[in-house]
Amino acid sequence: MPQSEITTLEQFIVDQQALHVNADGSLSRIFRAIELAAKIVNRDVRKAGLIDILGEDGSINPHGEDQQKLDVIANNVFISALSRTKEVSMIISEENEGVVYVEGCENEKYIVAIDPLDGSSNIDVNVSIGSIFSIYQRSNPENNPSIDDCLQNGDRQVAAGYVFYGSSTMLVYTTGQGVNGFTLDDALQEFCLSHPQIKTPSEGGIFSVNEGNYQDFPTGIQAYIDYCKDPDKPTKRPYKARYIGSMIADFHRNLLKGGIFMYPSTNKSPNGKLRLMYECNPMAFIAEQAGGLASTGSMRVMELDPTELHQRCPLYIGSKNMVQKAVDMLHQYESVLVNR
Repeated sequence: MPQSEITTLEQFIVDQQALHVNADGSLSRIFRAIELAAKIVNRDVRKAGLIDILGEDGSINPHGEDQQKLDVIANNVFISALSRTKEVSMIISEENEGVVYVEGCENEKYIVAIDPLDGSSNIDVNVSIGSIFSIYQRSNPENNPSIDDCLQNGDRQVAAGYVFYGSSTMLVYTTGQGVNGFTLDDALQEFCLSHPQIKTPSEGGIFSVNEGNYQDFPTGIQAYIDYCKDPDKPTKRPYKARYIGSMIADFHRNLLKGGIFMYPSTNKSPNGKLRLMYECNPMAFIAEQAGGLASTGSMRVMELDPTELHQRCPLYIGSKNMVQKAVDMLHQYESVLVNR
C-alpha cells in the first residue's frame, strides 16, 4: 500500500465514529486500550524465547488448566489497559473466575470479555496464538454493576475482534458494519488497514478439527468428516485437513480462504470445550459479519443465552455452506438414531 494511502486503526475508528451522531468517544478509548495492550503482548510474545516468560506459571486457571507465564502477563496487561480508560465497569476474562469490577467506574456502561491469550498450549513451540475480545453495554446501567449485566447473548455485542500474533501481527474487528483487518507496521508501531471489508467465501476447501477425538464425536460429525475426505471432483473434494490447535489461527485462515472450524461435543466434554462469552460469541459475530455462519449444532451461537461466565458450547464456524452442511448432517444422523 502506498505510504500516502495508509489508514491507521485510530484514524479508521475516528472516521467511523464521525458517521454516528451520538458517538461520545467511549468506544474509541476502549479500542485504543486494546490496541496498546496488543502491542505490549506482541512485544512479549516476540521475545518470549529470550527471557524467562516461557513455560508454566505454576498456577491453575478457573477451568483447571495450567496457566502459562504469558497467560498471566497478557491477562494483567489487558485488564490494566482497559481499567485505565475509565470507560469499562466490568471485565470478564478466561483467567479470572469471577467478574473483575473496575474501581471507580461503577457508573460506566461498557463490559469487556477477553481471552487474553488463545492457544496457550502452543506458546512454548512458537505456534501462532492470539487475543480475543468482545464488548457489550450493561443491560441495567441504572443499577450497581453485577454479573447479571454480563450474561447477555452474542446478539447484544457492540463490537468484537481478535489480535493474531503470527508471521505478522493483525487486529481484526467488527462493530456490526462489516469486518476489517489491520496489520501492525513494526517500524511505525501502528496497526494499518490491510484487509478492508473482509468477506469469507461461502464455499471453502479446508476443514479444521481435532480428528484425534473422532471416535468421541457425534455420528453426524463423523459422517461429515468422512464426507470432507471423500473424493468428488464436482465439489472439489477431498478438502484439505488443517488443524493448528489455536482456534484463532485456524479461524483466521479459514476466514480469509474459506473453510470450517469445528469443536464438537464429545463424551468427555458434552457441552463442548470452547467458552461462549469470550471465544465463541466474538468469533461468531465476526464470522456472520463476513458472510459466514456460526452454530452450536442446534442453534445460532449468538442466540444462546448464557447462564454462567465461563459457559461452554460446541462450535461449528466458517464458510456458510460448509457450516450448514455439517449441521444438516448432524441433525440427519441424530434423527436416524432417534428413529431406530
